[in-house]
Amino acid sequence: MIRLNCFFQANEGRYDDALQAALALTAASRQHEGCISYDVFESGTRADVFMFCETWRDAEALAAHEATDDFKTAVAQIQDCGAMKIERFSF
Repeated sequence: MIRLNCFFQANEGRYDDALQAALALTAASRQHEGCISYDVFESGTRADVFMFCETWRDAEALAAHEATDDFKTAVAQIQDCGAMKIERFSF
């Protein structure tokens, strides 16, 4: 399994746009083959930060997810609104 934690800090005034893209990506990603779990969380201490927490069956499922139009479109929208940092864990 592969776990990704993707942290996102929205630029001033862009949080709502980024969150809407994040929610759309979450809903679509849950339908992708090999998705074990996928969620987005808002920080309880920083109003401009949220995190994706996702678990994939294997590298092939993650690669297929990253190749989808859902992923490409939403990630481009999110990156337009701020900065992402990804942590990857395999187990």
